[in-house]
Amino acid sequence: MSDYDKGVHKDMNMTEHLTELRNRIIWTAVIFIAFFIIGFVFVKDIYSFFVKDLEFSLHVISPGEIIWIYFTMASVVAIIGTIPFFCLQAWLFVRPGLTPKERKVSLSYIPATFLLFIGGMAFGYYVFVDLILPFLLSLNDGMFNQIFTVDKYFRFLLRITLPFAILFEIPIITMFLTSLGILTPSFMRKTRKYAYLILVIIGTMISPPDFVLQIVVAVPLILLYEISIFLSSFTYRRKQKKHEDFMNNNE
Repeated sequence: MSDYDKGVHKDMNMTEHLTELRNRIIWTAVIFIAFFIIGFVFVKDIYSFFVKDLEFSLHVISPGEIIWIYFTMASVVAIIGTIPFFCLQAWLFVRPGLTPKERKVSLSYIPATFLLFIGGMAFGYYVFVDLILPFLLSLNDGMFNQIFTVDKYFRFLLRITLPFAILFEIPIITMFLTSLGILTPSFMRKTRKYAYLILVIIGTMISPPDFVLQIVVAVPLILLYEISIFLSSFTYRRKQKKHEDFMNNNE
């Protein structure tokens, strides 16, 4: 094959990869829109679930808040519903470059990513409803007339739950970066105290100025970091063993 033919062949491969990537992005966008429509249709049911146990009523002060709650809840449903499909599309895109064993292992990341995201949101919701909200309401103690708007309440709720959903992805991200050789367990151990500081600061930012509540929020994040170190060590040892086996087979 001439140099020209090799260049054309390479360009065609690059074009094919870009076309495949575009198609997967389009399909992911279609799934997102589909889940968005589903969420939009069932906004009333979703809204009722979140407010059924509230001891106070929520109010709207402008028509824009009604539209905002529809689009916000539909978007949350779309994000949650699209995550598994997005991860699957990403896996299918990189699958040709993986070994059969790597394909099997990396495929398990998809449900883990989804479950950790849901777990993070559930934990954040529990912290908000059972700890943060009662604490804030106790500060009132009859001092003010409480009027809660839909916009302010759900913005505050999402401010608590979404960071937890993202932070709960740390173990999966750690394993992925370790498998790529970008991260090592020894580096994570050396930077442990800095990571703790950052996680405590994050816990302080998303929780009220109460020491007990800040500890309640920070401790699970620190545990997640320790779990991430363990998973990084597991992934690193497995990667090292695979490299040693490869070198032994080539001797």
